[in-house]
Amino acid sequence: MMIGKRLSGRYKIISPIGGGGMANVFLARDMILDRDVAVKILRIDLADESNLIRRFQREAQSATSLVHPNIVGIYDVGEENDLHYIVMEYVEGMDLKQYIQEKHPIPFEETVEIMKQIVSAISAAHKYHIIHRDIKPQNILIDHDGVVKITDFGIAMALSETSITQTNSLVGSVHYLSPEQARGGMATQKSDIYSLGIVLYELLSGQVPYDGESAVSIAIKHLQGSIPSVRQENPAIPQSLENIIIKATVKDPTSRYQSADEMEADLETCLNEERLNEPKFIPRADDGDTKTIPIIATKNAMRNLDDTVTQTANAEELPTEEEKLDEKKPKKKMSKKKKIFWIVLAVILLFAGIILTLWLLGKNPTEFEIPDVTGKTEAQAISRLQKDGFTIGRTIEKNSDSVKEGNVISTDPEAGEMKEKGTRVSIYISIGSKKVTMEDYSGRSYEDTEKVLQEQGFKTVSKKEEYNDSVEKGMIISQTPTAGTEVVAKDTDVELTVSRGQAPITLKDLRGYNQTALDDYAASIGITIETSEENSDSVDKGQVISQSPTAGTSINAGSTVKVVISKGPKEKEVKSVTKTITIPYGEAEDNKDDENNDSPEAKHIKIFIEDKNHSMSTPYRELDITKDTSVTITFEIEEGSKGSYKVVRDDTTIDEGTVDYPN
Repeated sequence: MMIGKRLSGRYKIISPIGGGGMANVFLARDMILDRDVAVKILRIDLADESNLIRRFQREAQSATSLVHPNIVGIYDVGEENDLHYIVMEYVEGMDLKQYIQEKHPIPFEETVEIMKQIVSAISAAHKYHIIHRDIKPQNILIDHDGVVKITDFGIAMALSETSITQTNSLVGSVHYLSPEQARGGMATQKSDIYSLGIVLYELLSGQVPYDGESAVSIAIKHLQGSIPSVRQENPAIPQSLENIIIKATVKDPTSRYQSADEMEADLETCLNEERLNEPKFIPRADDGDTKTIPIIATKNAMRNLDDTVTQTANAEELPTEEEKLDEKKPKKKMSKKKKIFWIVLAVILLFAGIILTLWLLGKNPTEFEIPDVTGKTEAQAISRLQKDGFTIGRTIEKNSDSVKEGNVISTDPEAGEMKEKGTRVSIYISIGSKKVTMEDYSGRSYEDTEKVLQEQGFKTVSKKEEYNDSVEKGMIISQTPTAGTEVVAKDTDVELTVSRGQAPITLKDLRGYNQTALDDYAASIGITIETSEENSDSVDKGQVISQSPTAGTSINAGSTVKVVISKGPKEKEVKSVTKTITIPYGEAEDNKDDENNDSPEAKHIKIFIEDKNHSMSTPYRELDITKDTSVTITFEIEEGSKGSYKVVRDDTTIDEGTVDYPN
């Protein structure tokens, strides 16, 4: 049981990640550098197989020479109690196969970006004369940030390793197999390019171009069938992008891209507008001769086509049925021509060996390339540099807009320089983007301040307006972030609160106000009130009848408001009306008696009138009469009203009436 076990006292196994025909992969914790790693362990049941151990070690040797941001890094190689293991970079994410299944259809721009990373990694491997030979989505990892990492160089082949140039089993998953590999030929850099074209096809279409009931039938399609058009399924795919697939998957290797660099350059420009509708790429036509293409020579090789895990067996490791039969046959005596051929070949190889030895002696074996640790954490960079035999110099902090805080910007000497083992290497660590201190912009003009902040590179500058009685219109009241705050300009949004001037005043209802109340109100809110007068029958004299603007209107300080004040009711025209009335002394019987009486008794008369100046409550005139008497009364009558009168004799009303206003 591997879970919980520590390898070399350093790598604690946490959980299984996956496995294959040759090794199992586990998630582990590096207890010294405190980081997660992936540990690939050779299966215990294969530990006695010396040829597999050599292959396992060859994987580590091939991969450790590759340093590239898109290739899974190798940290350590070891062996403990017959457990052979490789410690690798742990990539948290998923493989490209799962990514395609979950994300399809993938936008063209994202597809091209993924392919550029893959091709860049393969190009780096080819520069070291290393062929991957098993490029497929299952061997391509993609993390949560979209960074692609190629893994499983376990079957990669160094061109200089002539001992494994020929194999009787097909290497790599059959869906991504180049025609020359399907024929049993040697894999070359062009074979990797073919597989890259198949991966691009799957990224665009969501499926592989060739499928079948058996591995053999799929291999035959790679050999004989023309690649299906991705644009038939999705015409929106630019022709320039399909052309890359066609050129990468030409059956004849000489007609494919000459290098991964050439393919990468094509990917850089394929989505340029002028290339989208370029003519379809037509591969160079064959010379017309009928050719027989050997497919798969042995039953063993046919069975191996179904092996997606890829088990490599070279001619030394796994003899074929034909070789077994050859061993039983009596060996023929070598002819003279063949002897001469082998002698000449031996001489050529001897001279080649001498030249190679002289070339190696001319190189400085004590100098090694400074590794590229850009973007790695300080701990990762130190570990890598020390592992390569260099001494750690100063750690220098430096601002950077492009490198995450805490990660390496560069080294001194720079990556790629050739230096002796033990050379002191200084590391420049990012402390993030340079920060600026926010100034106090209160009281400044918004327009001028906005220009200054934009020139300083702030992300956005926005305005929020408020009424303010003490700050002039258009000037800044406050700001976010506040003055004195340290910020990264390109990542910071600035909000400025700007004055709209004094807030508008809602005018009160001034009806019923007198002059004193009007003066107090005008002084309190800073307005001017102009007055005029007019008569009113309904509003008391001295009070406001109406106003302009009306109550509830919004006005600014300094505005003028007009009001009308009542002068009271309009005075009506008064006319004098004279009326003569005859007041009888008494009844007819009384008058007869008085005529016989020489001195009649006087009777008291009261006259009441109602006009502008008099009321019925007070007698207008009193007099005593001893006979019928005529009295003339003058009434002062207002326009629209009437006068009235009443005559009382000895407390008895004897006459009353009204007097009209004369027209």
